[in-house]
Amino acid sequence: MKQKRIELPPDQRVTQWYNVMTDIPNGVQPPLDPETKQPVAPEKMARIFPMGLLEQEMSDKRWIDIPEEVLDIWQIWRPSPLIRANFLEEAIGTKAKIYYKYEGVSPSGSHKTNSAVAQAYYNKREGVKRLATETGAGQWGSALSFATHKFGLECKVYMVRVSFDQKPYRKVMMNTYGAQIVASPSPDTPTGRAILERDPNTPGSLGIAISEALEDTVSRNDTKYALGSVLNHVCHHQTVIGLEAKKQLAMVGDYPDVIIGCCGGGSNFAGLASPFVPDKLDGKKIRLIGVEPASCPSLTKGIYAYDFGDVSQRTPLLYMYTLGHDFIPPGIHAGGLRYHGMAPIISALQRENLMEAMALNQLECFEAGVLFAQTEGIIPAPESCHAVRAAIIEATRDKNEPKTILFNLSGHGLLDLSSYEKYFAGELSNYEYPAEAIAEATRHLPKI
Repeated sequence: MKQKRIELPPDQRVTQWYNVMTDIPNGVQPPLDPETKQPVAPEKMARIFPMGLLEQEMSDKRWIDIPEEVLDIWQIWRPSPLIRANFLEEAIGTKAKIYYKYEGVSPSGSHKTNSAVAQAYYNKREGVKRLATETGAGQWGSALSFATHKFGLECKVYMVRVSFDQKPYRKVMMNTYGAQIVASPSPDTPTGRAILERDPNTPGSLGIAISEALEDTVSRNDTKYALGSVLNHVCHHQTVIGLEAKKQLAMVGDYPDVIIGCCGGGSNFAGLASPFVPDKLDGKKIRLIGVEPASCPSLTKGIYAYDFGDVSQRTPLLYMYTLGHDFIPPGIHAGGLRYHGMAPIISALQRENLMEAMALNQLECFEAGVLFAQTEGIIPAPESCHAVRAAIIEATRDKNEPKTILFNLSGHGLLDLSSYEKYFAGELSNYEYPAEAIAEATRHLPKI
């Protein structure tokens, strides 16, 4: 039997985050102040973020030390395993080697906990008492609920309504960790009340939930805001995934030809792929593939421009591939991938042709997730199913090609079984976001 599970010894743990911005040709465009259209000053963003995170957001250091307090909590699940998908390889009849980095071993069941612990630590260090945040499918809300409890902080989570209704046990998990959860749009904020008045049956969106969390933040002196993806510091925190994977592959004398991660806001893919960018720049023949849903195709059909990160236009302007800040996505079950914009870091990698983007429909992704569960034994989260499907596509382009594929299994789907239930009942369908809807949404982009 080929070696299946590759464990990294604790004495080889990753102790620094990697900042890929220092290596991207032509750099990453800075966030702009929406009033002046000039790069936003850190002091202005300090109302919503602690300075420790803002320093990382704008850092020009290639390596950032990970605090011991973060490493201590990470020891619950890190280093996470790298696993050879032998049984999947056999089932699809490929000579490719498929490895997956399994982030579902974290307390909240996904990669989101990596950044949640770091963000809670930096807020606690600066005397913050409470965090407000949004969550799509619930993975980020669950992760931050765990992390805030670890550091003695309160947590308020605005959960996109369609996921709030679809994923009841995510709410239970957040409650178990001590957080307060409301469906977004909610009656708790001006933005939520206004949207509910216009459309009481709206499914909500991450853009709306972000607006609500920001309004909550600025209404109280004891509160800061936490974001689970998109921003630079979040992408930095997730690089522990790719840095560990490089060490684990080296332990078995292997190196990937193809690296795959699903893309919603971008931190999952950035975490796995960005540590390999220097190798690609040095001439390594390696493909980096970000996979998004066809129903929310920011990388494959979006506009590369400055845009707001939220509906109520409270965030700084981010230079990213976007479908427009007022984009309302359909209620697909990969709730963590329903965001209108892509992380500026990922957008810059796409701009420089250092990565590829692939858009997939949800039925083929659930089909791949079921096959993965039946062969490898792990039920993937709906978001992770996109990476599984892409890995199968790459492994079967030429079944006789002996290449190495690495993908991020970013979370388990044990709290998403209602989605699988709908899939088996034939209640899910494919949906490609229409070009005319994208054109209308992007018509309202800020004029820079």
